[in-house]
Parts: sequence; C-alpha cells; structure tokens
Amino acid sequence: MAIATDGAGAQGQAEHIDAPQLQLFVMGLFFIFGGITSLNDVIIPKLKELFTLNYTQAMLVQFCFFTAYAVIGIPGARLVKKIGYMRGAVAGLVTMMAGCLMFIPASQTATYALFLLALFVLASGVVIVQVVANPLISLLGKPETVHSRLTFAQAFNSAGTTVFPYFGSILILGSLATVTADQLSGVELDAYRTAESQAIVHGYLGIAAALAVVAGVVWLFRNALKGEKHEASSGLAGLDLLKRKRFGFGALCIFLYVGAEVAIGSLIVNYLMQSHVMGLEEQTAGKLIAYYWGGAMVGRFIGSAVLRVISPGMVLAAVAVGAIALIAFSTQTTGAVSGYSLLAVGLMNAIMFPTIFTLACEKLGPRAADGSGIINVAIFGGAVIPLLTGMIADATGSLALAFILPAACYAVIASFGWYARRPA
Repeated sequence: MAIATDGAGAQGQAEHIDAPQLQLFVMGLFFIFGGITSLNDVIIPKLKELFTLNYTQAMLVQFCFFTAYAVIGIPGARLVKKIGYMRGAVAGLVTMMAGCLMFIPASQTATYALFLLALFVLASGVVIVQVVANPLISLLGKPETVHSRLTFAQAFNSAGTTVFPYFGSILILGSLATVTADQLSGVELDAYRTAESQAIVHGYLGIAAALAVVAGVVWLFRNALKGEKHEASSGLAGLDLLKRKRFGFGALCIFLYVGAEVAIGSLIVNYLMQSHVMGLEEQTAGKLIAYYWGGAMVGRFIGSAVLRVISPGMVLAAVAVGAIALIAFSTQTTGAVSGYSLLAVGLMNAIMFPTIFTLACEKLGPRAADGSGIINVAIFGGAVIPLLTGMIADATGSLALAFILPAACYAVIASFGWYARRPA
C-alpha cells in the first residue's frame, strides 16, 4: 500500500509502489533528517569557541533551528496536502540543500547571525520532510502495530544521529589551531573565524551534494503514488485538534521531550569536558555524542519489539522515570560514572518521540497530516527548553543544576504515559 494526494477526502491506496519500497524510502528520510539535526551538537561547541559565546548565546543555535518547527510546521502540512507526499519530500530536500549552501556566506563574513539564519533555512526543509515521513510510516501497515512500526523507523533516525556526530566531530572539532578566539581581536579574529569555520562549510557542502542526489531520485517517483487524499482542515490549519485532550497532552509532551533531549545533547560536550566529570578534550568529548544517540538507536530496535507486547503508555512512563533517575545519578557523581550515566539517557529517549506521537494521534484517520503538522509545531520545544537550560547554567554557573529542567520535562512525559496507557 502507498498513498498520493488530490486535496481532500479520505486516504486511498497506491497502485505503483508497494509497501516495502515506500518503507525503504521513508527510512532513508528518517536517517537524513536525524543526522542533520544531531550535527547541531557538534557545531555548538565550535561556534561557542569561535564567537566566545556564553551558554545562552550558544543555545541560540538550537533556538533558531527548532523555531522553524513553529513557523513552518502548519504551512508545511498545508504544502504536503496540496502537492502530495513525494513532491513535498522533494520540496523539503531542496530547502535543506539551500540551508547547507548558506553556510558559505556565513563563513566568509564570519557572522554568527548568518550561521543562525542558515540553520533556520536548513531546519525549515527538515520540517517539511518530517511532515511527510511521520504519517507515511503510520499508514504502512496495521493500526495495532503503528507504535512498533514508527519506533522501528525512528531507529533509522537514530542511526543518522549516531553516525553524523562522530564523523562531524572529526571534521569540525578536529582543529589544529594553536590559539583560541578569546586571544584575538579585530582583523586577526575575523580571519581566525573564517579559517576555522571552513571545516563546518566543507561538512555541509558534502551534505548539500548528497541531498541533491536524493531529491533527484525522489523526483523521478513524483507521480508514483496513487489515491492519496487528505481531508480539508477544520478550524485554523488543524489547531482544533488541540481540543482533543489526548492529542493536546501528547503535543505538550512532544514539546517537552524534544526540548529535554536537545538540551542534554547540546551540552554533553561541555559537560564531559568539565574536570570533575571526565576532563576530555573537545574532539574526544564530541565523539562520545555517538553513545547518546547510539543508545537511542539500540533502544528503538529493542522498543519496536517490546511495544508489541507491553502497553505503549506503560513503557513510555517507565523510560521517562528512568531518564530522571539517570540525570539525578549523573549530577550527584563524578568522573566516568557521571559522564556515561548522562550519555545513557539516550537509551531512555529511544521510544519517546514515536510513542508519544502515535499515542497522541490515535484515531485521527484522514486528519493525520494535520496532526503531523501540529506535532511538528510542538517540536519547537527544541528551541525553548535548551535556551532556558543555557540561561540556568549561566545564572547558576552549573550545568548539573541546569539539568533539573530536562528532568522536570521527563516527569510530565511519565504522567502522559500513565494517562494514555489505555487505547483511545
């Protein structure tokens, strides 16, 4: 089964692409946007050093990236409903490519604001691709296995978040510079920033080339989906869905989950570099991000099986409590134990997004695209929670105290899991 669009009505069946082929396509999309998103964790410490930023200023990277979800989420859903899933995917991939290319003028002018703008454009494309991917994978199979299926797809997302930061750390954080930005000023500082940011440019140019190839391949199949239809939105672009208690609570939890996950991932490098934690060099600490996202990947493969036999809501509540325990343990210990226990939060994160998404969107039927658009707006939490976490770190002078905020987010998620333990 596969889907296509003609604007309104109920979903139909496709004639030219069977489910295995379409699933492979969707898995590839999850891998791409997951990897690109996780690269923020690598460029944050790099830009923090280059532009001598405090934690709050550095978290503007995530703020600008995830603000795109709030701005583009609903328009992205409308676009996908108008032009169809395959053409929507192409539009998203091309937008991502444009964002990557914008790193060139950002580097040449050594301007932090241009880096932030490039990240916003890049993220806008990611949002459109995600609006396509989530409902597609939900439709490819039996409703009763949707939690397991989306969790399995998210494992490919985690594969991207595991691979990209490791090699990104080697390329972007592997600087041979013998000075730092805070030792320079004027023309010398501008020249240093331009030279050191070239590693970022080269990485994103490679991604842009890969995106161009993928977009070209998807374009060849732009007319392959038959029978895809979408119900016209009622209310303001589907916002009426928030009146449904289960969906509204779930959307809030997506906001909190993404915020907590991104806040921890964004600060892991700096956390591991602290002398009382592991005292690592920047590049070595950057490579360990792979354990954080790799834990999510392993957990999603395991979770896709567990969710077939245990109530998804109960599993969600259990892992949220586990995340709180690991944060508490990490902040109250030192050395490798402290570092690796925080990295292990990634394992707890594994099933959260797909499980919250599917629990919230149960019974939406032909409103699936609207629901996906609203959920993507909720991903704006990745902009807000990290920024607030950075502000707490600056105000208290302690990353450990700042992690209280992500822990509070996981507490709300645990309550949603308990609330949604029964089918809608």
